[in-house]
Parts: sequence; structure tokens; C-alpha cells
Amino acid sequence: MRSDLFRGFGARRGLLFLFANSQPPGMTADQEGGGDEEEEADNGAHGLLRRHYLPSLPLDRVVPGHVLLRRGAISFGSCAALIGGTQPRLLSQRRGAISFDSSDQDAIYVRMLGDVKVRSQASQRRGSFPFVEVRLSLGEPLGGSASSGREGQRRRVRRLYSCQRYLHAGQLLSGRPRRPSLHMLDKDYVGQAKCMLLKVENWDFDTFLFERLTNGNELVTLTCHLFHMHDLLRHFDLDLVKLRRFLVMLQDDYSNLNPFHNAVHAADVTQAMNCYLKEPKLAPHLTPWDIMVSLLAASAHDVDHPGVNQPYLVKTKHHLASLYQNTSVLEKHHWRSAVGMLRESGLFDHLPTEKRHQFETDLGSLILATDITRQNDYLSSFRSHLDASDLSLDNVKHRHLVLQIALKCADICNPCRMWDISKRWSERVCEEFFNQGDLEKKHNMDVSPLCDRSTQNVPNIQINFMTYVVEPLFVEWARFTGCSLLSRTMLAHMGLNKARWRSLQNQATPTAEGHRSDEDTENDDEDEKVQPFSSL
Repeated sequence: MRSDLFRGFGARRGLLFLFANSQPPGMTADQEGGGDEEEEADNGAHGLLRRHYLPSLPLDRVVPGHVLLRRGAISFGSCAALIGGTQPRLLSQRRGAISFDSSDQDAIYVRMLGDVKVRSQASQRRGSFPFVEVRLSLGEPLGGSASSGREGQRRRVRRLYSCQRYLHAGQLLSGRPRRPSLHMLDKDYVGQAKCMLLKVENWDFDTFLFERLTNGNELVTLTCHLFHMHDLLRHFDLDLVKLRRFLVMLQDDYSNLNPFHNAVHAADVTQAMNCYLKEPKLAPHLTPWDIMVSLLAASAHDVDHPGVNQPYLVKTKHHLASLYQNTSVLEKHHWRSAVGMLRESGLFDHLPTEKRHQFETDLGSLILATDITRQNDYLSSFRSHLDASDLSLDNVKHRHLVLQIALKCADICNPCRMWDISKRWSERVCEEFFNQGDLEKKHNMDVSPLCDRSTQNVPNIQINFMTYVVEPLFVEWARFTGCSLLSRTMLAHMGLNKARWRSLQNQATPTAEGHRSDEDTENDDEDEKVQPFSSL
């Protein structure tokens, strides 16, 4: 790239300019470490190697004024309004930056991929400055010729803030080697995702934000982290490459066209399942086998979901309905798809054949339990054990029943999240319902319950869903956990969310023909109340 083009590229109006000064106000060049320069001879083209520290701002802090002053940084952000806006949380959408010194007038080109490295540790995320290395090649000055026989030089400029010098010196003296970076431009955001993973056991975990911070790799990143956290790789001698290969295939088989049944939902269910596995009453009795089966079942429980429910597949005579004889069609498809990917990845090839078959069976038993049309069967069995007080977690079958109930809770836990997150999930699942209704209208088919956007609305659907599906299940789960802190939190969120939906329902115009009051439905059969939600 010619230098005049280079200057024009840096001055385009569409670019996002950041950080006018490479040092905060009041910091001198000596304090900044600007005197630490290393001269290197280079017999080839002239080159200048500059390393800067670009501030990585926490998502919940206002952008400091001095950060907005600097000229000469190229950012790959999609929206220039992110900087200086009223919502610093939107900084999570920025995808890395390349910095260069705009005072260099004899720069010829910038190698923006091979020579850009970002190094930072998750422990440095808050208030830290990740290490950015940018290589600029220098040649003859503009408008004049260079002195003949003059050899080019390569200068290495390292600028460290005082806190970084202490940190790096401490790492050097302690003998801890610096880990090589596996990422080029997004390490800052991977660092933010790592900070979120430190709180993966918190119920207020925001999977939507995590999806943005991982560039759409939320399911792979989350499940790999949980496998490391529970030490499953070492215990089962799993190959990390094979595990990641399986999870990538799994994530890719979730359709991004589905508003609800996608990889973000799978990650959300996996995170919720991990929270339930940490329940004080359950955790001491779980084996590594139970944990691994539960996490992979949560990750794969809706893989390759078509975005329509089982009744739609049956009445359209879909090949899956014929294959699985119109019974738990979607759940059996999810299970068989996951088993096929497990075998293709070779994740358990080193295990004995009996162990592999046992894992596939246990995986299928958990995934099949998410069939909401059979909820009353599982709930009745669970309730009878609680009433009789004969549930023994040392019994393999009883423990497996608890894991089935836990996965069912994780699958429909969205009404128990905080309002902002719960509302987004509610709108997504209703949009998927309505998309199916539009498809049925297009082909002159009878519209399935809850799928007609002209007669249904989100508040009505969510109130009925909480009343007839979510509350009965989570009340029994709270009985099992002894009303643990997590159970009380979930029930409290559900009560508040239901009240919010009722207020929205009262504000809406009563156009929903399919909505009936609680008095109208109190004599309905329990299975009939659950049946309309069969696609969940």
C-alpha cells in the first residue's frame, strides 16, 4: 500500500478512531517506559516494530475522557457510536483494534494479520492493557530519495505502564512462563469471556452477552470450560482435540435460523444444568460419569432442531415422524444425532465398548426426558418419591431420575431468570411459534395451538406456560433441594416475571381468542394443558 493511500485509509470517515495519547494524562514518557528501545540491524527492507498497550475497558465502566482523545487507531468495530455512548456494555461488540503511529509519514504498508498479536491474561482483564504488537515497514521518505548505501534499522519500542512493569517483573522473578497466545485480534474479548466463566455458577449468567464475547462460540467455550472445571478430561483421559471437534460439530448443527432452539439456548441450558449439579443436596453424591453425561446431554438436547414441533412433523408426514413412529420424534432425533457425532469425533474410542454403549444409553435417557408431552409421567414419579421420602441418591436409578428432572428444569428455566433475560427468551420462543403458524397458513393447514400470531400474544402464552408447566416442576424441585438458595431465587424470579406479564396482559388489547381464564381451564386434564407447549 502506498503511503499516500495509507494516510487516506487512516482518515476515512467510516473508521473508528481511539486513544489519541498512548499514555494517560499526567504520565511522562519516562514513566511510560518509552525509553526502553532496542536497535536491531536489518539488511532487508526498512522496518519499525512498535508495541503499544491499548486500554481494555470493563463493560460496566464509563469510557474515560483521555481514551477518546487519541488519533491513529484502526478498529474493526461495527458501530462508531459505541465509543462515548451511554451504554459502555456495547463495547463487547467491538472486535479488536490495530494501532499505528500517525506521525510516521514514511510508512508504506501495514501487515494487519500476520504481525498483529494480542496477549493478555484473564486475571488482567479489569483495568488491564493487553499487549498489542504492530509491525510497520518503513521505506524512503515521501517526496525525496534516501541516502545511497544507508542501511535500514529496526527499532523496537516497548511502552509499559508502571503497573504492567511490576506485573511482568513479578512473572519473570517467579519463573512463570508467559503462555503463547492462540488468538490474533480477539484476545481482549476472549479475556472478557473468561471473566464471565469465573461466574459460570451464578444464576444471573447472561448467555446472550457470552455469545457476543465468544463470537458465536458460546456452546464450545462453555462446555470445554465446564469439562476443565470438573476435571473430566483427566478423569476419563479424553483428548481435548476430539472433545472440541465434537462440540464444534454439535454447535454447527444448531440452526441459527431458529429464534429459540439454537446454540445459545443449548449453552443456556448447559449453564443452568451446571448450577443444578452444584446444589448442596445433590453435588456430594454425583460421580464424574453423572456430571459428564449431564453436561453433554444439556449441550446436545436440541441439536438439529427444525424449528417446528412434533405435531407439525406428524401431520406433514415428515420422514423423522415415520422413522420414530410419531413418538418423541424430536427428542429421539436429537439423541441419535448426538450419538452419531460422538462416534464420528472418536471422543470415546479409547473406552471399552460396554462403557460407550452405556454412555449412549444414559445420554438418550436424559434427552428423552425433555419431551414435554411426557412431563406429567416424570413429575408424578418424582413427586411420589418425595412424598414417600424414599429417594436415595446413592441408588443409581434414583440419582438418574433426579438428573432427568434437573435437565427438564434447565430446559424450561427461562421464566426463572431475571426479567431482562427471561423476556428475551419469551419473545424468541413465541416468535418461533408464530413462524410455524405462518408456515401452516401458507400451506392451508390447521394452525397449531399457540402458533397463530393474530389470536395469541406473548403475555398470554407465558402466563399459561408458567402456570401449567413451569411452576409444578420447579415447586417439586424446590422440595427436593430443601428450598435451597438457588431454588428460592428461581421461584422469586418466576413470581416477579409472572406479575410483569400480567401487567402487560392487562395493558394489551384483548384480541387473543385462544386465551382463557384460570376458571375456564381449572377442569382441564393436565396433559391437555401441557400439550400446546410440545415444541419446547
